[in-house]
Amino acid sequence: MSAWRQAGLNYINYSQIAARLVRQALKSDLRVEAAKRDEANVRVTQWKDGKPIIDKQ
Repeated sequence: MSAWRQAGLNYINYSQIAARLVRQALKSDLRVEAAKRDEANVRVTQWKDGKPIIDKQ
């Protein structure tokens, strides 16, 4: 069994922790660029009867 699984983590949690530690270990000029890649945007679309439900706001 892998160490991350023995620690009670799933692979996603393990990889997030590892990525954060690598970014913290970078030199300051490279750390800024890596911080930009750390941001994520997620768009959720609900579907009904095979068609997306368009939210009118």
